[in-house]
Amino acid sequence: MNRTIVAASITDSRTFHLRYALYFTPPEEDSLTQAAARWLGRDAFSDHQIAHDPVDGLPDGDLQDLLADPRRYGFHATIKAPFELAEGASEAHLLSAFEAFCSRTEAFDIPKVVVGQLGPFFAIIPDRIYPVLQTFAASVVEEFEPFRAPLSEADIARRRPERLSDSQRANLMRWGYHHVMDDFRFHMTLTGPADPGIAPILSDVLNQRFADFVNRPLTVSGLGLFVEESRGAPFTVKSWLPLRGA
Repeated sequence: MNRTIVAASITDSRTFHLRYALYFTPPEEDSLTQAAARWLGRDAFSDHQIAHDPVDGLPDGDLQDLLADPRRYGFHATIKAPFELAEGASEAHLLSAFEAFCSRTEAFDIPKVVVGQLGPFFAIIPDRIYPVLQTFAASVVEEFEPFRAPLSEADIARRRPERLSDSQRANLMRWGYHHVMDDFRFHMTLTGPADPGIAPILSDVLNQRFADFVNRPLTVSGLGLFVEESRGAPFTVKSWLPLRGA
């Protein structure tokens, strides 16, 4: 499958606001993609808003607050975090490199995923660290690094480097994001930070909603190139390509 959505030309005056990201997400028609879109209330492929079912014991306003951030980003796992294009790089070159990478990189399975928590956030995560997944993520970070513009001082400050570990600070300065290489942890975010008082409710609901997809393998069958048209805008899928053998 190759889905490409027409975006602003690289010569458009808005280009300097654009950010790109390399995210894993299943293809648009995949049942997990559709279930996640119903949960989050938004489809990142179409950018359509979707009505979601209420959660017993959780006021709708609280649920909306919990879903606001993951809804904006769309259902995904961050592989290479959002970046502006480096000076001299073009969208056309990025798309060409993206196609070449996907065509030569083998699809693979994460042997088991579960609904779990990373701190206060709920996500679909592997049940343990898998070297093949870590290697894949590192290869994406390295492959597309030449396209990344250096972080601004404001972007560095936003990551609060004083609160990061030594390796995370080094990652931030070298790769533009702190959760990469040995600090990478695959996660497909389902909520924002949840108060401990509602965590049991969310755990039960999410395990029910995603029962068909967890406690079993998840195939990393492709990669999505997402775009943010301006800071704070929703991320949408510009192109999704299958990995080799998918």
